[in-house]
Amino acid sequence: MSKLLSYFRDNIERMSGYTPGEQPKDGVYIKLNTNENPYPPSPNVLKAIKDAVNDNLRLYPDPIATQARIKVAEVLGTKPERVMAGNGSDDLLSIIIRSFAGPGDKVVFPYPSYMLYKTLAELQDATACAVDFTENYTLLQDFIVKGAKVTFIANPNSPSGTLIPPSEISKIASEIDGVLVIDEAYADFADDNCLRLVEKHDNILILRTLSKSYSLAGIRLGFCIAQESLIQGMVKVKDSYNVDRLSIAAVVAALDDQKNMKNNVEKIKGARQYLTKSLQEMGFFVYPSQSNFILARCIKGISAQNLYKTLKSLKILIRYFNIRRLDDCLRITIGTKEEIDTLLKNLKELVGNKT
Repeated sequence: MSKLLSYFRDNIERMSGYTPGEQPKDGVYIKLNTNENPYPPSPNVLKAIKDAVNDNLRLYPDPIATQARIKVAEVLGTKPERVMAGNGSDDLLSIIIRSFAGPGDKVVFPYPSYMLYKTLAELQDATACAVDFTENYTLLQDFIVKGAKVTFIANPNSPSGTLIPPSEISKIASEIDGVLVIDEAYADFADDNCLRLVEKHDNILILRTLSKSYSLAGIRLGFCIAQESLIQGMVKVKDSYNVDRLSIAAVVAALDDQKNMKNNVEKIKGARQYLTKSLQEMGFFVYPSQSNFILARCIKGISAQNLYKTLKSLKILIRYFNIRRLDDCLRITIGTKEEIDTLLKNLKELVGNKT
């Protein structure tokens, strides 16, 4: 029997692709696996979307999402010319990798971190350079790879939730050859961020999203902040109309309601502290999180994978990564107090039965 002909490029044939967190299609789950916000978006968002559902849907949207960029600039204290909108921050990550890296070029990211960085490098047939974090998720000097075209840092990091100080990020930006992408998807839950570094470094790109703190994961809207020269170049690479009319209306309304976002963020931060303390009392090691999730290393002698599977059978979804350095850990999204209490009740029973 002859070998089937593959029409794919060799690098596509070799790669395994990115696997998103599970989205259950039936049943009622306590869903603590994909870092979604447990609280609804601003009521203003729902009204804005309803108002935008009109005859204008027959028309293409603004190709550069002007109103969204103006609102982002107003809220973050920058200029619209330094803002680019995308179909979620993953769209912007794709635009960045296509803009700056080609076959054989080095693309650097820490490990373990957001695994899409590796996938994007492989799509470009670039050389993916994963540099290990230390055990406490700091970066060593060998993180700076000579000649790298793109360097990614998720800050706060996923899946650890840990934060690298902006002063250290600034030092890295000064020492690398290519662009430095700071993926700040969880920045609204953190004590600091790197936005101010855009003024200082012409090779820094900051990514933000409305999926997490603004409760709009279903809308798919993210934005990039960088100096004008980088934004202008990336506009050549993006899809013609990469942000739709409903998303533009939603983002303007969401950003207008800072009070709603900040109230939800404070509730999540309170629940994060509560979950961390409760897990520590059970014997888990919990990394210091600055995000809307925590990473907990399991008690010695207890299988993280088995805990994940058992909780799933009980309709409680958390995230388990069967990869090096994470196979003894569980990543848990911060839900409501009631959801966290249900999780803790079941964990105590499961851990108590094993110890």
